[in-house]
Amino acid sequence: MGGWTEILPVSLLLLLSSLLLIVALSVAVFLFEFLRKIGCKHSLERSATSDAFFEDPNSLKKVPCPSIFDPAEKYISLIIPAFNEEHRLPGALIETLNYLQQRSASNKSFTYEVIVVDDGSSDKTLKVGFEFVRKYNIDNFRVIRLGQNQGKGEAIRKGMLHSRGELLLMLDADGATKITDLEKLESQIFESVEKLKRCNVSSATTTRLIGNLSDYEVAAFGSRAHLEKQALATRKWYRNFLMKGFHLVVLLTAGPGIRDTQCGFKMFTRAAARKLFTNVRLKRWCFDVEIVYLCKRLGIPMIEVSVTWSEIPGSKVRLTSIIHMLFELLLIRLGYGLGIWKIYS
Repeated sequence: MGGWTEILPVSLLLLLSSLLLIVALSVAVFLFEFLRKIGCKHSLERSATSDAFFEDPNSLKKVPCPSIFDPAEKYISLIIPAFNEEHRLPGALIETLNYLQQRSASNKSFTYEVIVVDDGSSDKTLKVGFEFVRKYNIDNFRVIRLGQNQGKGEAIRKGMLHSRGELLLMLDADGATKITDLEKLESQIFESVEKLKRCNVSSATTTRLIGNLSDYEVAAFGSRAHLEKQALATRKWYRNFLMKGFHLVVLLTAGPGIRDTQCGFKMFTRAAARKLFTNVRLKRWCFDVEIVYLCKRLGIPMIEVSVTWSEIPGSKVRLTSIIHMLFELLLIRLGYGLGIWKIYS
């Protein structure tokens, strides 16, 4: 009997070790295959000919979408992802378009377009979008329909890839960031481009002298980091704990440099958007972190700019969203770290 009692724990230990090894290998195989499929799908999307189109509710005609690879036709494009935003979207659009019209009236070179990307909404978001197309015409206001919900990251990616601006601004449908703050990002991009121009002129080895704003690669990120103390004081303790943990994982994934990766107010030059959004793989929450990661890998200068931001009721971030975010951060680390996801320059 004594021999059995000595052998049994050893056999149980071996059994448990074998089970753990099998589970670990299964998880590794699952992640590798999952990452490989994302990479394959991305390669197909890059090589596929786009058949996307805008719908003109006035003429009932389908207007072919332009490409980010085409020359710029507008000064600025504003891309707004929208999923079930029938209540919050109209107010944000009215404020945005009033501002754009005022700037356009005072400066004829300030041409613009607003692109709302309907991410498979089940409410009247699409109807709201078409009402604005009728009012402002399809040259200045466009709606892209994704059909089914694919995620905020994919909605923004589609909008970016079919924009016509020299500058491309992504912003949220709730209007949480003051639209006039685009001037802060705009001025920072201009300063950065001027520095790059001076570097090109003074460099003895360069043979490239770029004159157009859209040809330079610069990204400006709106930031709420200056509001962190106020947010910590008003949020519940567990939300603070979750956010602190999330920010730590973001730091480990993308590295230091940008304190607020999740602010939905970001501006890119056309050249920067072309490189970034033809590489982005993630379709939902953490595409922002992937953009920061890609900027570093591609050598695209990043500027973080404090913006005016206010909490708007109706947030779609849930506890399950945090879990999904952590999983996507793991995908970034493994996909690029293991070389499964190729970066195209």
